[in-house]
Amino acid sequence: MPRPTRYLSLIQRIDHLGRWRHFRFFSSSPSKSAGDVKIVEVGPRDGLQNEKTSISLETKLELIRRLAQTGVGNMEAGSFVAPRWVPQMANSTDVLNHLLGHPPDGPRQITYNYLVPNLKGLQNFLKAVEKAEPAQPHNTKSRSAIDPRAHATSPVYSKDTASALITSTQDPNEMPSNTPGPSDPKTPTEVPSSKKAIEVSLFTAATEAFSKANTNCTIEESLERCKAIVSLAKSQNIRVRGYVSVALGCPYEGPDVSPSKVAEMTASLLEMGVDEVSVADTTGMGTAPRTRNLLKTLSAAGIANQDLALHFHDTYGQALVNAVVGLEHGIRTFDSSVGGLGGCPYSKGATGNVATEDLVYCLHSLGAKTGVNVEKMAEVGSWISKQLGRQNDSRAGKAVLARLSTD
Repeated sequence: MPRPTRYLSLIQRIDHLGRWRHFRFFSSSPSKSAGDVKIVEVGPRDGLQNEKTSISLETKLELIRRLAQTGVGNMEAGSFVAPRWVPQMANSTDVLNHLLGHPPDGPRQITYNYLVPNLKGLQNFLKAVEKAEPAQPHNTKSRSAIDPRAHATSPVYSKDTASALITSTQDPNEMPSNTPGPSDPKTPTEVPSSKKAIEVSLFTAATEAFSKANTNCTIEESLERCKAIVSLAKSQNIRVRGYVSVALGCPYEGPDVSPSKVAEMTASLLEMGVDEVSVADTTGMGTAPRTRNLLKTLSAAGIANQDLALHFHDTYGQALVNAVVGLEHGIRTFDSSVGGLGGCPYSKGATGNVATEDLVYCLHSLGAKTGVNVEKMAEVGSWISKQLGRQNDSRAGKAVLARLSTD
């Protein structure tokens, strides 16, 4: 069945100042438990992509293995982007192959995410999955120990269905039908929940200048590309995550990014079938008042909190403050990176993502439940920082380790 939509209509009006105002209306849906927060660990992809020194496949896989032990349930693992643009992600096919064939043990099932910047990237992702090794047996806790929100939103895709999706006789540029018939043997089926889940992500930008610098196209052209990606992904029952970059500040156009533009783009992604949109403060320019204003604008546009995630960089030391603003508003999904790894290659001066250790420590102090062991995460942050020869940017992580060393 096609994914049901909550979107009933789009009304565009012009206010007395002549500015377009966008109103989107949705049916009501149950809210999540206030104490239940999902952490999306972006270290292995967003965290590593801007590192100058080449990182070996072994180091990446060991980082993922260690992160799997912390209790995190969602993780960015790689990117199917042209290596000449992001050389650090050149071995993402090897990462995917290893994780499908030899998924690391951990206390919960993990959804691994791969960035696909365009249709070609998604096609390469599908081909890589088709060629991946069969999954090996591994140990996890019972299904009851797994966060139900992490995997219940849509069917997932794994090696077991890949052979039914692409054949050597198919034209890789041909778009498959979105509604294959029930008698079609290639019709994708929902993968059992016990299988290791994978998903893809795509990105857009809230300003024209950043869109042209990052993707060499306009915002309108970027959204058209996204439609093609979502169409193919959904025809194969693959969950899709979207990003709206520079939502709270642009390196080219400054800090005053239009909240209405962010809301318009977020709603457009959701309407085309994206399952979740991560609204990203790529530059770290966001402040508490502007974060609150953006979230109010998203709500006024009819966008449900459960369809949103927040992604903060800590360039100006405001990431945790902004995350708390998001939590108070009702957002329950946050991106973060172990050890504060990260930085955007197209946003000069932007430092790393908010450190997972810092975010989890803060959330736990406010009574939230993430399922993440902050002590184990701190150990991973210390380890990967040493491997990369860089400073550990997690204040909470260093404090936790210092306390443990004296106990």
